[in-house]
Amino acid sequence: MSLKTDIIFVRALRSNDELMEQLPAGDVYNTTIAMPEQDAENAPLPYIIVTYDGMQNEGFTKDNSYEGDTDHVQISIEVTAENREQLGDLMQAVRTTVVSFFDGYTPPADPKAEDLTQLIPEHYTLSASAVGYDPDKPCYYQTLNYNCDTNP
Repeated sequence: MSLKTDIIFVRALRSNDELMEQLPAGDVYNTTIAMPEQDAENAPLPYIIVTYDGMQNEGFTKDNSYEGDTDHVQISIEVTAENREQLGDLMQAVRTTVVSFFDGYTPPADPKAEDLTQLIPEHYTLSASAVGYDPDKPCYYQTLNYNCDTNP
Protein backbone atom coordinates (compact mmCIF):
# COMPACT_ATOMS: atom_id res chain seq x y z
CA MET A 1 0.00 0.00 0.00
CA SER A 2 3.05 2.26 0.07
CA LEU A 3 2.26 3.69 -3.36
CA LYS A 4 -0.81 5.34 -1.81
CA THR A 5 0.80 6.70 1.36
CA ASP A 6 -0.01 10.30 0.43
CA ILE A 7 -3.70 9.45 0.58
CA ILE A 8 -3.57 8.67 4.31
CA PHE A 9 -1.86 12.01 4.99
CA VAL A 10 -4.65 13.80 3.11
CA ARG A 11 -7.25 11.83 5.09
CA ALA A 12 -5.50 12.72 8.32
CA LEU A 13 -5.55 16.44 7.53
CA ARG A 14 -9.18 16.29 6.38
CA SER A 15 -10.10 14.80 9.76
CA ASN A 16 -9.35 18.13 11.45
CA ASP A 17 -12.45 20.31 10.88
CA GLU A 18 -10.83 23.37 12.48
CA LEU A 19 -7.89 23.13 10.09
CA MET A 20 -10.16 22.70 7.05
CA GLU A 21 -12.19 25.79 8.08
CA GLN A 22 -9.03 27.91 7.89
CA LEU A 23 -8.47 27.02 4.22
CA PRO A 24 -10.45 29.02 1.61
CA ALA A 25 -10.73 25.87 -0.53
CA GLY A 26 -12.07 23.99 2.51
CA ASP A 27 -9.78 21.11 1.63
CA VAL A 28 -6.15 20.16 1.06
CA TYR A 29 -4.70 19.60 -2.38
CA ASN A 30 -3.11 16.27 -3.31
CA THR A 31 -0.08 16.55 -5.63
CA THR A 32 -0.93 19.99 -7.05
CA ILE A 33 -3.48 22.75 -7.22
CA ALA A 34 -5.59 21.28 -10.01
CA MET A 35 -6.37 24.34 -12.11
CA PRO A 36 -4.72 26.24 -14.96
CA GLU A 37 -1.32 27.61 -14.02
CA GLN A 38 -2.40 31.25 -14.17
CA ASP A 39 -5.26 30.48 -11.74
CA ALA A 40 -3.01 28.40 -9.45
CA GLU A 41 -0.68 31.38 -9.10
CA ASN A 42 -3.62 33.25 -7.61
CA ALA A 43 -4.97 30.48 -5.37
CA PRO A 44 -6.33 32.08 -2.20
CA LEU A 45 -4.18 31.79 0.90
CA PRO A 46 -3.65 29.76 2.97
CA TYR A 47 -3.43 26.39 1.26
CA ILE A 48 -1.88 22.98 1.87
CA ILE A 49 -0.47 20.60 -0.75
CA VAL A 50 0.40 16.96 0.05
CA THR A 51 2.81 15.28 -2.39
CA TYR A 52 4.15 11.78 -2.87
CA ASP A 53 7.88 12.31 -3.44
CA GLY A 54 8.96 8.75 -4.23
CA MET A 55 10.00 5.58 -2.44
CA GLN A 56 12.78 3.02 -2.10
CA ASN A 57 12.26 -0.67 -1.39
CA GLU A 58 14.51 -2.47 1.13
CA GLY A 59 14.64 -5.44 3.45
CA PHE A 60 15.07 -8.39 1.11
CA THR A 61 13.71 -11.68 2.39
CA LYS A 62 14.48 -15.32 1.62
CA ASP A 63 11.01 -15.60 0.06
CA ASN A 64 11.50 -12.86 -2.54
CA SER A 65 14.76 -12.11 -4.30
CA TYR A 66 13.40 -9.03 -6.10
CA GLU A 67 11.57 -6.92 -3.52
CA GLY A 68 11.95 -6.52 0.21
CA ASP A 69 9.32 -6.20 2.90
CA THR A 70 9.84 -2.50 3.67
CA ASP A 71 9.30 0.59 1.54
CA HIS A 72 10.73 3.96 2.52
CA VAL A 73 8.25 6.54 1.25
CA GLN A 74 8.79 10.29 1.17
CA ILE A 75 5.74 12.52 1.69
CA SER A 76 5.83 16.32 1.72
CA ILE A 77 3.25 18.70 3.07
CA GLU A 78 3.69 22.27 1.85
CA VAL A 79 1.84 25.00 3.69
CA THR A 80 1.50 28.50 2.25
CA ALA A 81 0.14 31.42 4.27
CA GLU A 82 -0.29 35.19 4.22
CA ASN A 83 2.08 35.90 7.12
CA ARG A 84 4.70 34.21 9.24
CA GLU A 85 2.51 33.83 12.33
CA GLN A 86 -0.31 32.18 10.36
CA LEU A 87 2.23 29.86 8.72
CA GLY A 88 3.61 28.78 12.11
CA ASP A 89 0.13 28.11 13.47
CA LEU A 90 -0.87 26.08 10.41
CA MET A 91 2.37 24.09 10.41
CA GLN A 92 1.84 23.16 14.06
CA ALA A 93 -1.77 22.17 13.34
CA VAL A 94 -0.66 19.98 10.43
CA ARG A 95 2.04 18.31 12.49
CA THR A 96 -0.19 17.53 15.47
CA THR A 97 -3.09 16.45 13.26
CA VAL A 98 -1.00 13.85 11.45
CA VAL A 99 0.45 12.28 14.58
CA SER A 100 -2.91 12.37 16.40
CA PHE A 101 -4.70 10.72 13.49
CA PHE A 102 -2.11 7.96 13.17
CA ASP A 103 -1.88 7.33 16.93
CA GLY A 104 -5.63 7.42 17.46
CA TYR A 105 -6.82 5.50 14.42
CA THR A 106 -9.15 2.62 15.23
CA PRO A 107 -10.31 0.26 12.48
CA PRO A 108 -14.06 0.44 11.92
CA ALA A 109 -16.20 -2.23 13.58
CA ASP A 110 -18.32 -2.58 10.44
CA PRO A 111 -16.50 -5.01 8.09
CA LYS A 112 -18.04 -3.19 5.10
CA ALA A 113 -16.52 0.16 6.14
CA GLU A 114 -13.21 1.29 4.72
CA ASP A 115 -10.25 0.28 6.91
CA LEU A 116 -7.26 2.61 6.53
CA THR A 117 -4.92 0.61 8.75
CA GLN A 118 -2.69 -0.63 5.92
CA LEU A 119 -2.11 2.92 4.66
CA ILE A 120 -0.77 4.23 7.98
CA PRO A 121 3.04 4.14 8.05
CA GLU A 122 4.69 1.84 10.60
CA HIS A 123 7.12 4.64 11.50
CA TYR A 124 8.24 7.98 10.15
CA THR A 125 10.93 10.56 10.69
CA LEU A 126 10.03 14.21 10.29
CA SER A 127 11.99 17.19 9.08
CA ALA A 128 11.03 20.68 7.98
CA SER A 129 12.39 22.97 5.30
CA ALA A 130 13.43 26.52 5.93
CA VAL A 131 10.68 29.14 5.91
CA GLY A 132 10.56 30.88 2.55
CA TYR A 133 8.93 33.99 1.20
CA ASP A 134 7.58 34.48 -2.32
CA PRO A 135 7.32 38.21 -3.09
CA ASP A 136 5.43 37.57 -6.33
CA LYS A 137 2.39 36.04 -4.59
CA PRO A 138 3.20 37.38 -1.81
CA CYS A 139 3.25 34.57 0.75
CA TYR A 140 5.28 32.63 3.29
CA TYR A 141 5.75 28.88 2.86
CA GLN A 142 7.34 25.86 4.52
CA THR A 143 7.34 22.12 3.92
CA LEU A 144 7.15 19.21 6.36
CA ASN A 145 9.00 16.15 5.03
CA TYR A 146 7.92 12.71 6.24
CA ASN A 147 10.21 9.73 5.58
CA CYS A 148 7.88 6.79 6.18
CA ASP A 149 8.48 3.07 6.68
CA THR A 150 5.59 1.18 5.11
CA ASN A 151 4.64 -2.23 3.80
CA PRO A 152 4.67 -2.69 0.02
